[in-house]
Amino acid sequence: MITAKVETRVRFAETDAMGVTYHGNYLPWFEMARVALLDQVGCPYRELEKEGYLLPVLETGLSYHLPSHFDDRLQITVELREKPSARLRLHYQVHRGTDLIVDGFTVHAFVNRAFKAQRPPENLTQAFQRYFS
Repeated sequence: MITAKVETRVRFAETDAMGVTYHGNYLPWFEMARVALLDQVGCPYRELEKEGYLLPVLETGLSYHLPSHFDDRLQITVELREKPSARLRLHYQVHRGTDLIVDGFTVHAFVNRAFKAQRPPENLTQAFQRYFS
């Protein structure tokens, strides 16, 4: 399993009329964690794009447990629980201290710029192998 963590602070613009974080803001925070995970394994997303690979989202799901509010400090954890093949499934948790705010997942495909399915690049496959051997 591979785990990465990032932190964010809820901005006023990320809250709605009820004073809670707008539900759609969690997906960009998931992306922040996903980018950090790729950095951590030595395959930055920017480099994957330069090599012609994209990782579009195929599926996502979120469960909201508690609200977060302006100025809350949140920790976003992402886990890659199994070695990916053609698809990458990531699991996320958002915490405020010890409180679970949101958990969810995303599924991504490896594609080229024409959105044709591709095998993951060899350098990423090797990086994942170090964690899943």
